[in-house]
Amino acid sequence: MSIVAGSYEKFIWGFKIKSLKKSETLTLTPLFSYPSHLSPIKCVAVAGPIAASGGADDSVKVYDLSSCSEIGSLTDHSGAITSLSFFSHSSLSFPRNLLSASDDGFVCIYDADPFVHLKTIASHKKGVNDLSIHPSGKLALTVGRDSCLAMLNLVRGRRIFYCRLGKEASLVEFDLTGDKFFMVAEEKVGVHEAEDAKLVFQMESSKRVLCAAPGSSGLLFTGGEDRNITAWDTASGKVAYCIEDAHSARVKGIIVLSRNDSDTAEDDPYMVVSASSDGVIRVWDIRMTIREKPNPLAEANTKSRLTCLAGSSLKCDIQRGTHGLLAMSKKENKMQ
Repeated sequence: MSIVAGSYEKFIWGFKIKSLKKSETLTLTPLFSYPSHLSPIKCVAVAGPIAASGGADDSVKVYDLSSCSEIGSLTDHSGAITSLSFFSHSSLSFPRNLLSASDDGFVCIYDADPFVHLKTIASHKKGVNDLSIHPSGKLALTVGRDSCLAMLNLVRGRRIFYCRLGKEASLVEFDLTGDKFFMVAEEKVGVHEAEDAKLVFQMESSKRVLCAAPGSSGLLFTGGEDRNITAWDTASGKVAYCIEDAHSARVKGIIVLSRNDSDTAEDDPYMVVSASSDGVIRVWDIRMTIREKPNPLAEANTKSRLTCLAGSSLKCDIQRGTHGLLAMSKKENKMQ
């Protein structure tokens, strides 16, 4: 299981979550750390052995986690990269596509093996705040600074829906089934039907929500300026449980991981990883939340201002796809 974080100081951080045999003790083992961008990193994405980061320098950097190396740059945007998302088939460990969104209002679609630019879609009149790919890989939703919601047809490569929202949304996320999606505007989280975008109900946090990640069983994990990790039951709109004061600073990133090599689902520790603006990354076992306030299973302090977090439960030791990745760059730059 791999974790990647980006920082305001232009650094990219890589960690591997390792578990000690015959023990539930976990460690966050550093993989790499170096200044990969010329400006602050605004977003990261991970899928299996591949990671990507987007910065305010208008570029996307691509990394091979199995060799801890940077393998190329994508420079098709004319604005800061605000959101990145991989699409992977459930049966494959290697991603099929990468989508990037930018302050220029466009969304770029790339083939992920090798990384080839396929299409640029005009999504918003102003910058794109966030994007989310439907589990089918055929559609994507974006929200922008023009206070609008857009739907993109990824098969035909064009925008097929565009509507104005009552308030600018900062985040948009499909649930794991694709039947619902969530939009975040300040401290409010709206739950919508994916079929017609109908608002089912609205959940409200005590302070501004800065990150969100869907989980199984209809849960949505959020974090933000309240420094908590909150699990919402999206079927009822109520708080399922909450890790209060999970960090000493605002939570900037949340990801949900699972141990996919378990024999049964009951053995799955169901981990949530969070990162805060003071540079701390923590791994939580949410089974412990039914008791008193849980202690993190593992922790790492990057001593930097973290801005984003991404991760993958898939192992990085692959034997295929390397030829396509190396085709991006004539010379592979080893991370220091």
